[in-house]
Amino acid sequence: MVQKQADNPVSDSMESTAFSGTAHMAGNENWALAKGFANRADERPIAVDSRFGIASGSKIFTAVAVLQLVAQGKLELSAKLSELLPKTFPNFNATVHQLLCHTSGLPDYFDEETMGDYEQLWQEIPMYRMQTPADFVPLFRDLPPVEEPGVRFRYNNAGYIALGLVIEQVTGEEFADYVEREVLAKADMSDSGYFRLDRLPKNTAYGYIDEGNSWRTNQYSIPVRGGADGGAFVTAGDMAKFWNRLMDGALLPEDMKNRLLTVHAEEGEDAYGYGVWIDREGGNVVKYHVMGYDPGVSFHSGYYPQQKTIATVLSNTGEGAYDIVKAIEREKKLRG
Repeated sequence: MVQKQADNPVSDSMESTAFSGTAHMAGNENWALAKGFANRADERPIAVDSRFGIASGSKIFTAVAVLQLVAQGKLELSAKLSELLPKTFPNFNATVHQLLCHTSGLPDYFDEETMGDYEQLWQEIPMYRMQTPADFVPLFRDLPPVEEPGVRFRYNNAGYIALGLVIEQVTGEEFADYVEREVLAKADMSDSGYFRLDRLPKNTAYGYIDEGNSWRTNQYSIPVRGGADGGAFVTAGDMAKFWNRLMDGALLPEDMKNRLLTVHAEEGEDAYGYGVWIDREGGNVVKYHVMGYDPGVSFHSGYYPQQKTIATVLSNTGEGAYDIVKAIEREKKLRG
C-alpha cells in the first residue's frame, strides 16, 4: 500500500505496479511517497526517509571529490594515471579527465558491454573482501587496455576505482572517509554514507532479489561496502539536498561545477559529463541525472534545470525505479 497523497497521480502509478521504494519531488512541488517493505521478514514498511543503496548513482560523489581537489590545485585533469600511481598502474596512460567521462580505454573488472550478470562475479570472488578501492585493483590491473585513451565513450567501473585511489593518494585519507566529510557532509546529507552491508544503520531498506515465489537479500550479491564506483546509501531527501548544494555552489566553485555539467562524451543519444548523464532536447539541457542498478537496487535521481525541480526514485529491488521516474516526468510535465 502506497503512503498516498490526495491528487497525486504518481501514487496511482506506484500502486498499480510491484514497485517497492520511495518517490520524491522537490522544487515547484514538494512531496514524498513510499511503498513496500524495508525488511520483508519483519514486514517493516519503507518510510519516505528510508535509506537505500544507489549502486553506480554515487559516481557523481567521486567526480565532485576529484573536482574539489582540482579546484584546490592539488590535482590536474590532464594528469595521467601512470604518473599519479606509477607503481599500481604503470601502463595506463588515461588522464583524470578521461577517467571521469568514461573515455579512458581501461580494462574493466565488470565490463557492462560484454558481461551481463554482476552477481555472478561475486560467486567467484569473495564479495566480503571488497571494502576499499585497492581491493578491486587485482581484478583489472594486469589486463590489457581495451583501446587507446580518448577513442570513445565506454562505461567503465574500473576507471572510477582508479579515481578513488587517486583521491586517497592526494589526500592521504581513505576514500569513504574523505567523501563522506567533503561531499556528503557539505551537502547536508546527514543520513547518507558508505555503509557496510553487514552493518547497516537503522531505517535502511534491505535490497531484495526475487526468485519465483521466494526472495533473498542482496547481501552476498554485491561488494560488502560501496566505494568510488558506486554503492553509497542515501535517502531521497538527501539527494534533493545534494542537487541543491551542487547547483548553488556549496560543493564546487562555478568553473568546476560547469565542467562537471558539460558534455564530455557521447554515444548515440547518450551524453555524459563527469559522473552525470545529460539529456538534451532541441539543443537545450532538460535533465542532469544519475542512475544505478545492482541486484536488489534500482535508482534514478535528476535535476530539471528549466523547472529547477528534483525527482528521485529509490527502490530495493533490481527494477522499477525507471518506470516511476517516467510517471513523474509525464504527470508533472518535466519533459517535453
